[in-house]
Amino acid sequence: MNKKVFIFFPDGVGLRNFAFTDFKKIGEQMGFDITYWNNTVFSLKDNLGFKEVKIEDHIAHPLLPFYSRARKRVELNISRDKFNDEVYPTYKFPFNYSGIKNSLKSLYTQVLIGLYNSEKGLVKLRHKINRLERSTSKYSYCKAQLEKHKPDVVFCTTQRATQSISALLAAKDLGIPTVAFVYSWDNVPKAMQVVETDYYCVWSNLMKEELLKYYPFVKEKQVFVTGTPQFEPHFDTRLKQTKAEFFDKYGLDPNKKYICYSGDDETTSPLDQYYLEDLAYAVRRLNDKGYNLGIIYRKCPVDFTTRYDAVIKANKDIINVLDPLWKQVGEQWNQILPTPEDFKMLYNVCEHSELVTNVCSSTVFDFVAHNKPCIYYNYEQPQLKKGIRDIGQNYKYVHFRSMPSDRAAVFCRDKTELEGLLKQILDGKLSNVEEGKQWFNIVAGERPNGASRCIWEVINTILE
Repeated sequence: MNKKVFIFFPDGVGLRNFAFTDFKKIGEQMGFDITYWNNTVFSLKDNLGFKEVKIEDHIAHPLLPFYSRARKRVELNISRDKFNDEVYPTYKFPFNYSGIKNSLKSLYTQVLIGLYNSEKGLVKLRHKINRLERSTSKYSYCKAQLEKHKPDVVFCTTQRATQSISALLAAKDLGIPTVAFVYSWDNVPKAMQVVETDYYCVWSNLMKEELLKYYPFVKEKQVFVTGTPQFEPHFDTRLKQTKAEFFDKYGLDPNKKYICYSGDDETTSPLDQYYLEDLAYAVRRLNDKGYNLGIIYRKCPVDFTTRYDAVIKANKDIINVLDPLWKQVGEQWNQILPTPEDFKMLYNVCEHSELVTNVCSSTVFDFVAHNKPCIYYNYEQPQLKKGIRDIGQNYKYVHFRSMPSDRAAVFCRDKTELEGLLKQILDGKLSNVEEGKQWFNIVAGERPNGASRCIWEVINTILE
């Protein structure tokens, strides 16, 4: 009899990796009976024809947000003291004191931090969060679903969603093995390990070392290195369009060479529009010298600000906007979901651009998979003032310490360097591709195109 696997989506971030890739198809070929346990507003049954069990009760304990924020800050305080490293406080979002309600929430969270601010306190805090979530109607609801459908294992598609805690506790209390996939390359040092499961799938040996370092309650035998399905589409040549097809579809000039500007979210890069403007100026100067260049601007899928509009309008002769093919199905950032068509678009943007430029994004890996260089902007904008976050702190984060050398990306440390760096790359005299691929392997593992199969092999091992 085929083993029954619940693929659990606590929110929408896992859809890209586990619904829109070949992940399900590979699992079915290996003989698994797959049901999607769906806590999102996106219907996998209606949109993709997948077998799903919908979670309709979304009630978390009213104190959960306070305890979760406290847990994160306590973890970061412990890391700061344990590793004698001031990078950890920079991961904290500031408290909100605008209005009485926000002030009271912030003060209550600070009281909890004071009560639990130690390694022993952190253990108590995690137990407290579990007790709170076991008392909710959602816990009972999820437990009843599991008792009815009797899965052999629950695979949670992200470790960072508080919406997953009650459901996974219900599974553990019923003796059903639970597995969590660590979602993003920067998540472990940032104290984003919200859930405790029986097993964990991580991208690479680096991520495994981090998980064991930051979470001593996790044992080595619980952690499996699998890679991530995130990059698999870049190795799927079925997605490739000819340059002529791609340019024709999106109204690009076949005589131009294009540089991709990959936009960032407002938190990471609040002055991102000015880097796009700098690129436009540099492209104009190069075009005056005989180059024939254009810019493909691909925004961050969860950025709905109008901050780029003036720059795009002023440079509409050289900037082509190719918005990601994502759908907004709710108000929160994690309810803006990718469509399968976006894989094809991103594949061909990477394939048919000369290079990408951005602020500290993982798109460096998307592009090196296509042997294309990446420029990282790493200089302050003159518009920077008190209260606006300097992008320079991004490059001090722990996940950037994984770079094998500072040549794993091309760093632009001064606006005046940009034109020269672009020229060198376009002339074939500068590239980060070789070192970028080494970095890609460190971060995403040795088999970036075989992650889905590897995850199913791990699930099989756990069930056996």
